[in-house]
Amino acid sequence: MAEVFTRPTGPIGGARTSGALDQGLRSFMLGTYNYMALGVAGTAVVVMLLMANPAVMQAIALGPMKWVIFAALLGLGWFAPRLFFSGSTALAHGAFWAYCALWGVLISPMIEMFVARGLSGLIGQAFFIAAATFAATSLIGYTTKKDMTGWSGFLSMASIGLIIAMLVSFFFITDPGTSKTVSLLISSVVVLLFSVMTAFETQAIKSMYIENASHGSEDALKRSSIFGAFMLYGSFITMFIHILNILGLMNSDSN
Repeated sequence: MAEVFTRPTGPIGGARTSGALDQGLRSFMLGTYNYMALGVAGTAVVVMLLMANPAVMQAIALGPMKWVIFAALLGLGWFAPRLFFSGSTALAHGAFWAYCALWGVLISPMIEMFVARGLSGLIGQAFFIAAATFAATSLIGYTTKKDMTGWSGFLSMASIGLIIAMLVSFFFITDPGTSKTVSLLISSVVVLLFSVMTAFETQAIKSMYIENASHGSEDALKRSSIFGAFMLYGSFITMFIHILNILGLMNSDSN
């Protein structure tokens, strides 16, 4: 799952900005998306490196290490605001790249399983669908005049609920047919939730820029950009994983 934390937000609906502020915002958002894209590329590199080391891959897939990584991801998500806004730009970079690397380690067994079963095409399909969904919902968040600030509590609680639902499904549902149905339902809800989350986060990132551009420093803007990439990356990778799971389940039903 992606991070669960309280995000710094502020109302931006109907805000009037100068031409300079608009130009600065576009540059800021472009930098945020570039950081995110580099993070996705970094995750892909980690996955490929692990797939080239079967022994390490097996240890991650079958051992307790995956739970350690899962806990580390949740911890990074929870403490992200402190790491990004109470420290230095170097610390913000370190937290972001560690987050991307941990996701690469966590999802590598899943990617390897699809490749081993000759379903590599589904990986590409899932990535394309996730990218298209992300682009559409992020554009909505960037352009909408509706203030989404009040959605923070609901989105955080829904994310926690889904984490609990996945853990319950993993540990307590043993019937294969029931497990598949529950997995499909959870993944569908996750994709829907994180589509909304992407729009919410994009608007929050705009708000952070407007606040920091008014009375912040260049360093604060830099950390805000990296933090924005951190949020958007988490939502994108979560959508990708669960879209891939949906495609895999649908493919197994058709065979």
